[in-house]
Amino acid sequence: MYWEQSQRRYRERTLKLNLKNPNKWKYRPERKPHGLTPRRPVEPEEDDDSKEGFLLPSQTRRATVRFSLQTRFHQSSQWSTVSPSGSVINELAKMGDPDVLEMVQQQDRQVSREEHHSRANEDPRSRESSFLICREAQFKKDEQSKDSIFFRDGIRKIDFVLSYVDDIKKEAELKAERRKEFEQNLRKTGLELEIEDKMNSEDGRTYFVKIHAPWEVLVTYAEVLGMKMPVKESDIPSDDRIPFRCMLEPLKLPRDVKHPTPEYFTVQFTRHRQELFLIQDESSFFPSSSRNRIVYYILSRCPFGVEDGKKRFGIERLLNSHTYSSAFPLHDGQYWKASEPPNPVNQRNVLYQNWARFSYFYKEQPFNLIRDYYGEKIGIYFVFLGFYTEMLFFAAVVGLACFVYGLLTIPKKSGSSEICDPEIGGQLIMCPLCDELCDYWRLNSTCLASKISHLFDNESTLFFAVFMGIWVTLFLEFWKQRQARLEYEWDLVDFEEEQQQLQLRPEFEALCKKRKLNAVTQEMEPYLPLYSRLPWYILSGVTVILWMALIVACMVAVIVYRLSVFATFASFMESEASLKHVKSFLTPQIATSLTGSCLNFIVILILNFFYEKISAWITKMEIPRTHQEYESSLTLKMFLFQFVNYYSSCFYVAFFKGKFVGYPGKYTYLFGVWRSEECDPAGCLVELTTQLTIIMTGKQIFGNVKEAIYPLVLNWWRRRKARTNSEKLYSRWEQDHDLETFGSLGLFYEYLETVIQFGFVTLFVASFPLAPLLALLNNIIEIRVDAWKLTTQYRRPVAAKAHSIGVWQDILYGMAVLSVATNAIIVAFTSDMIPRLVYYYAYSVNETWPMRGYVNNSLSVFLIADFPNNTVPSEKRDYNTCRYRDYRNPPDSEDKYVHNIQFWHVLAAKMTFIIIMEHVVFLIKFFLAWMIPDVPKDVLARIKREKLMTVKILHDFELNKLKENLRLSSASSDFDRHFAIKESKANLAASTT
Repeated sequence: MYWEQSQRRYRERTLKLNLKNPNKWKYRPERKPHGLTPRRPVEPEEDDDSKEGFLLPSQTRRATVRFSLQTRFHQSSQWSTVSPSGSVINELAKMGDPDVLEMVQQQDRQVSREEHHSRANEDPRSRESSFLICREAQFKKDEQSKDSIFFRDGIRKIDFVLSYVDDIKKEAELKAERRKEFEQNLRKTGLELEIEDKMNSEDGRTYFVKIHAPWEVLVTYAEVLGMKMPVKESDIPSDDRIPFRCMLEPLKLPRDVKHPTPEYFTVQFTRHRQELFLIQDESSFFPSSSRNRIVYYILSRCPFGVEDGKKRFGIERLLNSHTYSSAFPLHDGQYWKASEPPNPVNQRNVLYQNWARFSYFYKEQPFNLIRDYYGEKIGIYFVFLGFYTEMLFFAAVVGLACFVYGLLTIPKKSGSSEICDPEIGGQLIMCPLCDELCDYWRLNSTCLASKISHLFDNESTLFFAVFMGIWVTLFLEFWKQRQARLEYEWDLVDFEEEQQQLQLRPEFEALCKKRKLNAVTQEMEPYLPLYSRLPWYILSGVTVILWMALIVACMVAVIVYRLSVFATFASFMESEASLKHVKSFLTPQIATSLTGSCLNFIVILILNFFYEKISAWITKMEIPRTHQEYESSLTLKMFLFQFVNYYSSCFYVAFFKGKFVGYPGKYTYLFGVWRSEECDPAGCLVELTTQLTIIMTGKQIFGNVKEAIYPLVLNWWRRRKARTNSEKLYSRWEQDHDLETFGSLGLFYEYLETVIQFGFVTLFVASFPLAPLLALLNNIIEIRVDAWKLTTQYRRPVAAKAHSIGVWQDILYGMAVLSVATNAIIVAFTSDMIPRLVYYYAYSVNETWPMRGYVNNSLSVFLIADFPNNTVPSEKRDYNTCRYRDYRNPPDSEDKYVHNIQFWHVLAAKMTFIIIMEHVVFLIKFFLAWMIPDVPKDVLARIKREKLMTVKILHDFELNKLKENLRLSSASSDFDRHFAIKESKANLAASTT
């Protein structure tokens, strides 16, 4: 009743002023939205004293929140009129103008006078009720649960938390002044703050500022951020027609977890059309991820003072200057305990029960719930990781089938059987593998190595290499379709880059001394000329090159280790009689390869640790303008480094080892000291497999253990430093404060880890068909480890939007193209397939067993008398000749030790195979990419249907609103005539008097 009377008096007073002075009003007052209140009859005019407490349109004050027993209207924000000044402020807020708060400050002096009159006219009973409720809330402060996610009143939910510690240094007063002004400006934007004294914290020294975003703030900034909200439940049937659905039922989640809300038609939110949206409950209308995103948007633009003649604003600056120690959204509650009615649903507990438990490793992921709780950017990472894992299943099955084929065909393999045969391999004397210390050896000593090599080097290798080239194309094309479907389902079709990503970095603004006119916004903004950045760019480039050179130097050092240790292993195993049985499966080649691969992996981890720090430092030195530029620059540096760091040793074994050895009597030497490494008589593929297995498996195990244990230990240490270790005594915000920070680059390292694994699976998969299977098993664990640490061990990250995986998709495309070339070269040069095919079709003389005699054909003969004195073994043997792996003329030839015609036949076949395989695979890739559309047809139809329906809904809404306004306009004209007659009568009576 009080509100209705005030509105009536406001309209009457406005009409009276318009009649007396029509030119006084610059803006016409807006009418209420239609259909909210019935038309009221005209009542007699009241005294002027009762009207003075109401504001003119240009003086509408900011809404304040009080405790009161009066009935609160559900759509209160829809009933209020919108002032012109409010519209201007909203437009400035959309542009991200920090001066909007200064306008609010200038209005405060005008507002204070009206507030006094408004409170004077307020019903005394209402003020008394408000006082009693405040006293009651204050009385229950100590009784409040430590696990509460609400303010002390138990009603307003905590959306964000800031923390700081008293500083005793010289800057303590400056920091306190910054905090005071920052919090004051936050209150002026409409946010509600509640401060917890340090005496209430477990460590006795940390203050906590709890922030709540009321409805008025949420609706204003939802419009500023262009959030899409539901207007009608979708009538498009869901496409659940999945083949073999009944067989996949055990993998499904409950429907209320997989789809917590129905599908809706959505439009961009507008606070002046709130009745258009499906607002059933204001507290749950905006998802929690949208709420913390809105609050962080305000925090990132709120000023805290003027320093050096420049206005300073944003929570990032305050965190960098240690004015605040942390800023984070609050989790919904304990992850192990569900909420009790009437409290809102604890989404954190739902995620933990259905997503973050390792016993659910076979279940699908609740992507919609992840998006609602953590935001689209984190959600799309888990969608990508899940889709990549699903596609790995098919590659793993085919790779396992190829491995089983190699296992079953070992007894039938003539090459390994000849090597293991004492009458063939046992009679072939091989030349020493090192100078002086190494002795002659028999070929059958590598029997086990030849059998292991056949597991990965057989006829199925070629098939699997071609299959993986096609698989990569299908994976990327189907991912584009999955991404397009996700954009539709998550309302990202008209997505624009996050304003936080495009916002200027505080470090950039601090170093900029010049300003430049922005051609788009027509405003002056900080500007750093190229000549100021150029030295840092040069330093950055030189640093990257030096570190890559350091990686190559470390790889050369590992090669030197292998060369120097091989002779030691060889002489030690020959001299020790106790190792006689070990030599049958652990040859000097295998021992050197295993130890060298393990040493290389340790070096990779050490270099990776240091380069992460250096890459972040040199990226900061480049002074990137925006967060997006910073992340892109860091991505390029880290990927280039990790690419060289992880893959350089594999490239060496695949493409260089054993290719430039020379021949006995004329070996090539590294730095003129160490003789180049030779491949095993069965080929270098088994060594490449060993290298790849150790690095890939070691990286995955180390990464998962680090991701699981590192935050666990840090969180335990933080709790240990507090007063008590019992987590039940912590308040909800302090429990989150003591968790590990996910950080703005948390997803960056997750993507980087996945992309490096993708390289192992694709670049060298021809040498190791089990790589997709290892990656599949790792990713099944990785998904649950990431979910567990994000849900239980990390603070809740600030929600952000993203419509794709960004620059990582381009990197995946580049690696997919490169993988075709690397696998073709591995099959041609590293494996023994092409020489076997050449022998089969061109040099075989046995029609019954075409491959019989291949081993002898692939080994050349060397006359021991031609050995130089410095390379001949120290022990004398009664051998005249020895064999070595190459295609060269025998010693009795005129051109002895020169490559024979078979060498050139094999080389031509290898080059021909590479060209044919690349062209065939690329042709298939381009054909599949052309056939598979980027956006599925059903998604296009759904997008068109939703656009049609939203236009129809908006059209019907505006039409109904226009009809209601016309009806109210005719009623208002009747009221105007009645009021004019009454006023003329009053003026006539006054003149008569």
